[in-house]
Amino acid sequence: MAQKTIERSEEEWKKVLTPEQYHVMREKGTERPFSGSLYYNKEKGIYTCAACGQELFSSDTKFESGTGWPSFYDVISSDRVKLKEDTSYFMSRIEVVCSRCGSHLGHVFDDGPAPTGKRYCINSIALNFKKEGEEDKQGGEGK
Repeated sequence: MAQKTIERSEEEWKKVLTPEQYHVMREKGTERPFSGSLYYNKEKGIYTCAACGQELFSSDTKFESGTGWPSFYDVISSDRVKLKEDTSYFMSRIEVVCSRCGSHLGHVFDDGPAPTGKRYCINSIALNFKKEGEEDKQGGEGK
């Protein structure tokens, strides 16, 4: 089940997030492909929202898509993300946002592997990684 919703003013988000995170997560920007540290991560664990700490993806569903961003074929639970139509940049895509804090994470496409056929293409900067057996560094409520 999704955790309690977190609401903050944009000024509060600017204090919690780095400028790069703010641009991606609150202004719906994107990071350069192949630039994110979690793109190359092969360790077992859980990927959490960098803004609020909600658990989003398991390393068990991460796969190499070749796109330059961490890709997953499923979320931990469907209530952890919200999907929204995105028609920016003259494209039709489905935006993925954290259901707890509303932060932009990336997009989902229908060209992923079995069993779901989905590719959640997520900005590395929008995620933190909790290694299997470790506590979340964020404590579940932002930085």
